Amino acid sequence: MADTTDDRGVWSGKLAFILAAAGSAVGLGNIWRFPTEAASHGGGAFLLLYLVFAFLIGFPVMMAEMTIGRNTRKNPVGAFSFLTGGNKLYILIGAWGVLCGIMILSYYTVVAGWTFSFVFEELFHFMGFGGLSAWFGDTSSGLNNAIFSVLFMAATITIITGGVAEGIEKATKTLMPLLLLILVILIGYVLTQEGSMKGLSQYLTPDIGKIDTEVIFAAMGQAFFSLSLGMGAIITYGSYLPKRENIAGAAAYVTLFDTGIAFLAGLLIMPAMFVAQSNGITIFADGGLKAGPALIFQVLPNMFHNLGGVWGMIFGVGFFLLLSIAALTSTISLLEVVTAYAIDEHGVQRKKAAMGVGSGILLISLIISFNINLISTLDLVFSSIGLPLGGFLICLFLAYKWGPENAMEEIRQGYAAFDQSLVRKAWPIFIKVIAPLAILYNLLSTLYGAF
Repeated sequence: MADTTDDRGVWSGKLAFILAAAGSAVGLGNIWRFPTEAASHGGGAFLLLYLVFAFLIGFPVMMAEMTIGRNTRKNPVGAFSFLTGGNKLYILIGAWGVLCGIMILSYYTVVAGWTFSFVFEELFHFMGFGGLSAWFGDTSSGLNNAIFSVLFMAATITIITGGVAEGIEKATKTLMPLLLLILVILIGYVLTQEGSMKGLSQYLTPDIGKIDTEVIFAAMGQAFFSLSLGMGAIITYGSYLPKRENIAGAAAYVTLFDTGIAFLAGLLIMPAMFVAQSNGITIFADGGLKAGPALIFQVLPNMFHNLGGVWGMIFGVGFFLLLSIAALTSTISLLEVVTAYAIDEHGVQRKKAAMGVGSGILLISLIISFNINLISTLDLVFSSIGLPLGGFLICLFLAYKWGPENAMEEIRQGYAAFDQSLVRKAWPIFIKVIAPLAILYNLLSTLYGAF
């Protein structure tokens, strides 16, 4: 196998890693899925449970993935091979993560393309070109979907070919602050509009009576999805982390950053829904608040249109740019997982690897572009089921095969006070018992509900 050290790369420091890993976690799962899940599952009650699960379940698993990645300096497949001496059974855990990354990226690229096409929908609506506006806003158009899927994948490949420091790191250092700036500005504007306080109240006021098994499972699943766990992205990003960095601290910062962005997204979306209602737009359907594509690509664009004028255009364009940036930071990490696999396991140069695997995944995206009903099925199999399954297997592997003591020896590097910390006392218990049982319960419930 060729020497691929230069093609793998390394983060320049903790901030670079945190921004990149947070970028992987911060995606449409935070800006789109979290607020709509909150709207559908009791508002504040869902928010409370999500925060609990993010830190009690997500944080320990994130630490586990970072530890495996940094210890082995490998992609998910190579990592499990390295730690087990090539045992094919355990290699399947890494292979499942890579497969989930491929399939999630294939349909995520189409959805990401929608967010970018709506930037033009808002612009042409403002300019009075109704026909063009309608075309860019038609998510059922296979041609439209294909064009924007190609554009989005091209942007993703371009960043990945630049490598870890010159590509991913530079991109996320620009994109993440820009995302946060746009989000804060939009929140400030929406909260001044009529009707926003009703949405804010529903979002921030926990109704404990609404907490049931469905809400619990939804909150746990959202925490897992939004943190990019179970599919090898954090293992891959962790493999570029220098030994001097504190894994526990980095995982805490990434979890905090991710949940913070999700919280802010809720501050934007929930009030915006009731602002839309005050403008005469229907936000309820089938006895509940509209969610998913209906909310993002119907309710909110109509709200921006009703605002009218330059402000309506500015905030419409700004909102969909926000979604596009969030989506791009996630597609970068998804493609990097497969690119790292090609580099590590097959000795392919980074540029060829990124272009080759990116083009292959794009072919699947083009098929989905003309058959968008496939998205819900793929999301169920590779996200709702695939990610918890991957996370569950990673917990079992670390707890009962590699061993917590071996993992903690890796964590001690960069964390001198680890043995005296609360993390040292609690993490083995969570990774051995609490996290895998909670994930398994959620996984079995999802399977029961789906089949």
